[in-house]
Amino acid sequence: MKTLAVKGTKDYLPKEEELRTNIKNIIENTYKSYGYAKISTPILEDIENLKNSDGGDNLKLIFEILKRGDKFDKSIENGEYEKLSDLGLRYDLTLPLTRFYAQNKENLPKPFKSIQIDRVYRAERPQKARLREFYQCDIDVIGDDSIQSEVELIVVTLKALENLGLTDLVVKINNRKLLTEVLTSFGYKNDEISTVCVSFDKLDKISIDDIIAELNEKVDNKLANENFYKFLLNTDIDYSKFESKKEVDEIINLVKQINPNINLKFDISLVRGQSYYTGTVFEIYSEKLSGAIGGGGRYDNLIGKFTGKSEPAVGFSIGFERIYTILAEQNKEFNSKQKIAVFYNEENYIEKFKLSETLRDTYVVSLLKMPKKLGKFLDKLTEDGYYGFVNSNTNEIKVLVA
Repeated sequence: MKTLAVKGTKDYLPKEEELRTNIKNIIENTYKSYGYAKISTPILEDIENLKNSDGGDNLKLIFEILKRGDKFDKSIENGEYEKLSDLGLRYDLTLPLTRFYAQNKENLPKPFKSIQIDRVYRAERPQKARLREFYQCDIDVIGDDSIQSEVELIVVTLKALENLGLTDLVVKINNRKLLTEVLTSFGYKNDEISTVCVSFDKLDKISIDDIIAELNEKVDNKLANENFYKFLLNTDIDYSKFESKKEVDEIINLVKQINPNINLKFDISLVRGQSYYTGTVFEIYSEKLSGAIGGGGRYDNLIGKFTGKSEPAVGFSIGFERIYTILAEQNKEFNSKQKIAVFYNEENYIEKFKLSETLRDTYVVSLLKMPKKLGKFLDKLTEDGYYGFVNSNTNEIKVLVA
């Protein structure tokens, strides 16, 4: 038997899990204070839903689950190898939310403001702060097509991160409609835009020459590729001539009026990989960690895949594992009840149990059998973050010194 967790997943010690739980609670309570309601959805989704969700490169990372029994055997017999799976693990929380809303919209308020804090799964190569099983923390607004939804999501998400003690954050913002207008002005056709966006999204990973080389292979439009190359060498162009830039500017203006300290920057190179985005897209960056620690955008057409009718929707997702990595490296602790130990032996068990009950309004109390080697045991309690222990003779709390 193997004791190691499956590659790309992790076990967490009690102290680590306590920090993770505190982070999730702070994020959730912040969102709830703005009127968002928490929902829960299964980790399993119909494979057809997942594969038709316009999730970009994430569709290549789906954990597929094989059919069982006769259904599996029949697919093999019929040579239908592409139909061997009927379920998959969700790769994000947006697709499950849209299915949930399509199923339950008659029983939900409009607009519907949701919270999801849960596990998702991607079959990718594990690395620091990037696992195969990880948490996302999402808030979404469904049923409101106004830019005030984007404004609120930006402000609320940054408030959650501020409550975690994170500072020096930068929010980058763009608009898929604006990006389409810009790329069209270079000469790209509508059916080429999506391919160009996929390559453009790699700007922070590969060189400009590599991006153009990739496009020359995928897009047979020499003039447009040449114009795009010139643009990549100097993206400082007049965006005011594009209609959708006004929407970006208005969002920035409203956010600044609410909180002038928010660092919000327009960035035309911000694409985000999911092709289900239809308008505003945004990402949050921290100087303490490379890559985005959160992101989202507007996806007005995704619910319509279930209902046949377009429904405005926009969401913002915090990359929980990246946040946890930052705070764990800072040895971050949040204000909570201090932990103390109460020791008992067989003769005074009831007495010490009752004593523990009286202390729990003030402390987290562990009732423990008196160890044979108290000194060594107290050292371990100190390592585990205990504040003190109750003196067996006087019932007074004795503080442990770290």
